[in-house]
Amino acid sequence: MAKSKVLVVGGTGYIGKRIVKASLAQGHITYVLQRREMGLDIDKIQMLLSFKKQGARLIQGSFSDHQSLVDAVKQVDVVICTMSGVHFRSHNILLQLKLVDAIKEAGNIKLLHILYIRWGLVH
Repeated sequence: MAKSKVLVVGGTGYIGKRIVKASLAQGHITYVLQRREMGLDIDKIQMLLSFKKQGARLIQGSFSDHQSLVDAVKQVDVVICTMSGVHFRSHNILLQLKLVDAIKEAGNIKLLHILYIRWGLVH
């Protein structure tokens, strides 16, 4: 069976880190979006470096830079968005719409899966 090229958005979050590990364990070429908005969060940086040691590929992108999202999406077949509802839900929806716009422009995605996460529940 052919392996997918998977981009995980929100890969350092509660669900996202599990998706990254599962994707790697199944042998998929796994990319994790490293957002500039993350800043210098040491825990997240260490997690990203750990993913890299496990074989994940880190890819730079920002929701404030449309072309960087398009460039990231062009490298994969599947996008899994696991951004949580920790912040304002409407803000996350707007970010997800930016991701959808990048996917439309890239034109190569076979599957987009958005996990809606709120208060520890996956919907």
